[in-house]
Amino acid sequence: MSRVARANRWVTNPIQRQYAWVLKPYAVVVHSGRKSGKTYRTPVVGFASGGTFVVPLFYGDKTDWIRNISAGGGYVVRGGRTFPLSNVRIVDPDDADVSFPASRLCAIAGRALLVDLAPPEEGFGRGPR
Repeated sequence: MSRVARANRWVTNPIQRQYAWVLKPYAVVVHSGRKSGKTYRTPVVGFASGGTFVVPLFYGDKTDWIRNISAGGGYVVRGGRTFPLSNVRIVDPDDADVSFPASRLCAIAGRALLVDLAPPEEGFGRGPR
């Protein structure tokens, strides 16, 4: 893990978790550890495109949070609303049919995570409208 990734994990992420769930284009991915079962909240930059949520993968596709949602699913909390994730897939930027600025950031990152968003759930954040 690079120094930047370590700094983000221990310094930046705890700060971003405070506001990322309500401030777009940020979001929080809520997932459970594959081995521990512990609940984690990972702040990400993400964009909604129809019923799809797109996250540029600046740290590649082998990070713990991606492996966790691929194995056990999760939720994304965005704009104060909670959406269950389904159909998790990692694609090349050219295969991500998204608009600017998401396409630009995905091209810079080199990979993108696409997940389908189910209708929002009641509970954390606002429920369905």
